[in-house]
Amino acid sequence: MMPRQYPSIPSSLCKRRAIKLNSVDGLVPSSQQINRRDIPMELEQQQQITITSDFPSDDHDYLSGFGNTFESESISGSLPRGQNSPLLCPYGLYAEQLSGTSFTSPHKVNQRSWLYRIKPSVTHEPFQARFPRHDKLVSEFDKSNSYTTPTQLRWKPKPVDTVEESAPIDFVEGLYTVCGAGSSFLRHGFAIHMYTANKSMDNCAFCNADGDFLIIPQKGRLWITTECGRLQVSPGEIVVIPQGFRFAVDLPDGPSRGYVSEIFGAHFQLPDLGPIGANGLAAPRDFLVPKAWFEDGSRPGYAIVQKFGGELFVAKQDFSPFNVVAWHGNYVPYKYDLNKFCPYNTVLFDHSDPSINTVLTAPTDKPGVALLDFVIFPPRWLVSEHTFRPPYYHRNCMSEFMGLINGGYEAKADGFLPGGASLHSCMTPHGPDTKTYEATIERGHDAGPFKITNTMAFMFESCLIPRISSWALKSPLMDNDYYQCWTGLKSHFSGEGSDS
Repeated sequence: MMPRQYPSIPSSLCKRRAIKLNSVDGLVPSSQQINRRDIPMELEQQQQITITSDFPSDDHDYLSGFGNTFESESISGSLPRGQNSPLLCPYGLYAEQLSGTSFTSPHKVNQRSWLYRIKPSVTHEPFQARFPRHDKLVSEFDKSNSYTTPTQLRWKPKPVDTVEESAPIDFVEGLYTVCGAGSSFLRHGFAIHMYTANKSMDNCAFCNADGDFLIIPQKGRLWITTECGRLQVSPGEIVVIPQGFRFAVDLPDGPSRGYVSEIFGAHFQLPDLGPIGANGLAAPRDFLVPKAWFEDGSRPGYAIVQKFGGELFVAKQDFSPFNVVAWHGNYVPYKYDLNKFCPYNTVLFDHSDPSINTVLTAPTDKPGVALLDFVIFPPRWLVSEHTFRPPYYHRNCMSEFMGLINGGYEAKADGFLPGGASLHSCMTPHGPDTKTYEATIERGHDAGPFKITNTMAFMFESCLIPRISSWALKSPLMDNDYYQCWTGLKSHFSGEGSDS
């Protein structure tokens, strides 16, 4: 029997991760694809070369929906029809399934995708421990690497300008754990990291075998290439990279910083809306999923950096992992623009609980109790009457980690800055600082409807009690005077009844 002849992938469709160069004479041949940093400015001007990026820049460049079963192909006819794993896939591609849940998980929560790729991901050298060891990542939280304290904690933002002057640091090297609980080995828990980077990932990709990443850029866009395609993520947007996906992060705006939450043994989902009804909060249609994109060609020494049990391992291969020509399934990376969130609030009196602004939740087996909630505090109107409008003073059975993407936060007049963070653990008292309280009381009943603008704060809330990494506790970014923001609160008790 004659061997089956596969149709070859047209060279004009073999996209490259390198930036495309268009000259006056036409497209530079694929064998001459060059990265922008390799082009002298004089040559760029003489040849009238225009630097373009094929990263998506418009919502229409993505698929939309949350929890959908999607399909995408970058070459017409490359996606098999009628079955997942045919004997011979179109264009000689390999079929590979990526499972985000066990095979026998209930259908309503079962997540998996089929990837049709030029070479399977198994073709790599053995993994080796990465050296030097990354000493600021934690996934197993115990007394050997982290500590507990009920004290209110706050961290100042890490200056980005100092990062620019330091040694090159990419997204993986720039990750550092702040706190977390549980174990990636036991498949239950969470970790909260922050990152500061000044260099794009070069000839390498990252894979988190421990859990899902929810990434929040605070400064600088991220160009993220995944096995499903490419995403452009700007400050004010979030991106979720599910467990097991390989991805690379480019920094088109130079130094970047932000926040990352990681969950073990669960996936994010939309919160139940209950009495709110069918609409509101984060609309499923506003979640965006990348379209298929691939690159082909020899990439000697390409490194796959895998986080496994909190440790980093490296395997070498001779091709890019972003060689998926087509795919289908419901296990996918996605992004969301926080400015599209539809907030709810009280319209007569009192202050709503922050859970009303939940964007995504990772539930536990106990109804209404989250492994991790992602909550935001966006621009919105405050109209309640006879009400202390800032967040109330609180002790919570849940633990709250907060960050600030831009602007200010309504409960903190000073000290809580964009790029900074705070942690109020289980039953630790917290609430508005002295300046916020006094200013609110001074306005009194004369406060009319007021719109909070120029702000985007967020909270990760968990039922687990976090342990703080040793690095975070000893960090020079620790605000050791945080407690003083409340020491000015004085007694207003007079023993007489209120006029209200």
